[in-house]
Amino acid sequence: MALNESDREWLLRAAELAARGWGRVHPNPMVGCILTRDGNLVGEGWHEEYGGPHAEVNAIRSAGDAARGATAYVSLEPCSHHGKTPPCSEVLLEAGVTRVVFGAADPGQETGGGGELLAQAGVEVVGPGPDVGTFQDVDPVFFYTSRYARPYLALKLAVSLDGRIAARPGERTLLTGDEANREVHRLRSGFDAVMVGGETARVDDPVLTVRHGWDPRVPPTRIVLDPSAALSPDAALFGTESDAPVLIFATEAARSERVDALREVGAQVEIVPQAEPSPHADPAPRPEPTPKGDTAVKEDPGPKVKGGANLETVLERCWGLGLRSVFCEGGGRLATALSREGLARRFYLFQAPVTLGSQGVPAFPGGDATPEGLGWSSRGEPVRFGPDLLLTYDRKI
Repeated sequence: MALNESDREWLLRAAELAARGWGRVHPNPMVGCILTRDGNLVGEGWHEEYGGPHAEVNAIRSAGDAARGATAYVSLEPCSHHGKTPPCSEVLLEAGVTRVVFGAADPGQETGGGGELLAQAGVEVVGPGPDVGTFQDVDPVFFYTSRYARPYLALKLAVSLDGRIAARPGERTLLTGDEANREVHRLRSGFDAVMVGGETARVDDPVLTVRHGWDPRVPPTRIVLDPSAALSPDAALFGTESDAPVLIFATEAARSERVDALREVGAQVEIVPQAEPSPHADPAPRPEPTPKGDTAVKEDPGPKVKGGANLETVLERCWGLGLRSVFCEGGGRLATALSREGLARRFYLFQAPVTLGSQGVPAFPGGDATPEGLGWSSRGEPVRFGPDLLLTYDRKI
């Protein structure tokens, strides 16, 4: 049975509710649920906390007795497995819901199939919706990692109007205002890890924690790609009282005493291979992975490592460490490399209303003047945060 206009409107409302679980429910998916009777709202809820009641349960509690005979609109197909909570499909049956409309099918081998169970029990089930991408986009991390078993990586850069990220090489430059910065911290709160390159860590000396009022359930791991293990043990990362661990990726070329010095101040140091030099100036993006089931420091850092860390191996190691999503905040060379290798899925570009001039550091080294030049496709209109604009891109498939 096809969805009517009212069905679509209620489903979109369920998707809006789902987004309220940002930073609180992963690795579970964000889900929203609406209950209606005779076209009127009688209950709503969303998955608020990992290990807590799912969206359907909260919506049923909100509706009370009005849930019996109601239609449930759920952004994601109701689950069918026993985990920390009972299957949502059984909860809907017990509440007496007679119709279920869902936006996207659950891709999990253990969790999917709830719609079929409900239909077998006599409930009218409609879904997935025709614009399934809208509902998958509520939680792209969940859908991507479920399909590919590799981390979902998003990039973030702040740039001037003339495409620069700093006034001069080696100079920290603050571009965006308070509202944009608060949005950056909100984004951080929804990822398992926040990552920067070694040069950004040296120049900006960031702490990479979530602040500005956001409270993630689990503080993101702080990652630095530091091929030479040149990060100073006096860096702000190590002087911050935080539950967020520090993870350094160095290469086999790093001096052992440099690695030991970082470990002594509490960092977990992972040694990965160096990247192979590319024979092309602008290599084609890496093909999509095969889905599951388918065939400046105070101490002497030693000599500079010529090659960076192998980014594919870095992400494989992140997955092995339980990091399912990574938010990369630069710098420009790292963002460009991740884009060219096809390892990033989304790009958040904050644009400040200033110009830095030709002496500024370009956001995209190597002559790529725009995200489109690196294979990114714009997704919707820019969003304003104070004087700054946020432009969001997805990788072209």
